Amino acid sequence: MIHEKRTALLPESQASLTTYVMENSPEMEPDRVRPAVIVCPGGGYEMLSDREAEPIAIKMMSFGFQAFVLHYSIKPAVYPLALKELAAAIRLVRTNHEVWHVDPEKIIVAGFSAGGHLAANLGVSWQQPFLAEALQGANEEWRPNGLLLSYPVLSSGELGHQDSFRSLLAERYETEKAALSLETLVNEQTPPTFLWHTLEDGLVLAENSLLFAEQLRKFNIPYELHIFPRGGHGLSLGTPETANGNQHGIEASVVRWPELFADWVKWNF
Repeated sequence: MIHEKRTALLPESQASLTTYVMENSPEMEPDRVRPAVIVCPGGGYEMLSDREAEPIAIKMMSFGFQAFVLHYSIKPAVYPLALKELAAAIRLVRTNHEVWHVDPEKIIVAGFSAGGHLAANLGVSWQQPFLAEALQGANEEWRPNGLLLSYPVLSSGELGHQDSFRSLLAERYETEKAALSLETLVNEQTPPTFLWHTLEDGLVLAENSLLFAEQLRKFNIPYELHIFPRGGHGLSLGTPETANGNQHGIEASVVRWPELFADWVKWNF
């Protein structure tokens, strides 16, 4: 396994991409290429949760996926720096697809909580000219082929998690938050999406995923949505492995989501 951290995704940032890449073996399909999952941890754009970083990458590897964790810029950095960093990360993976044994048409961005906002933001805006100008490249270079959105922050409306948008926009919060309510930005070029949430999430309400799924349906974008009945916010894998010191995050009813996601990848890519 190649495990390394790469920085300098962009000259103006300190973001880093940690790789969890399996090498091919002459004994086992030496020319194999695998789907890639780029993980964006949550943390309200104020911090990055370790519970939603390496454990997720290792779980993705267990399904035969190459995995990457993006440590993107957070407060006091503001929009759109993290979005550009994610685009640069996808371009890096796609450019190195032969070295890292990745199928360049199976690159999925996985976002958790506010990381879900980042992932979905690129999903709805990867084709925008401002990214091509900022990254000095072609938009197809950072086009995600799919999205995995776990209890994502998506809406900036009355049901949205306002603190995430305050951290993302700072003094521009009041004037620009409506423009980053992502359920309003879904379009025909949004990639297929897998979403999951819990009904008991009192921090980022399940309506975030429901509103986004409604718009995916409107544009005939393939999606799979799971609303689990129990569990609060930030469950990660739902297992003792990803529980915090107070044992928050153990929820048996959601531990199936990675297998459901792996099946979704299998049947859609």
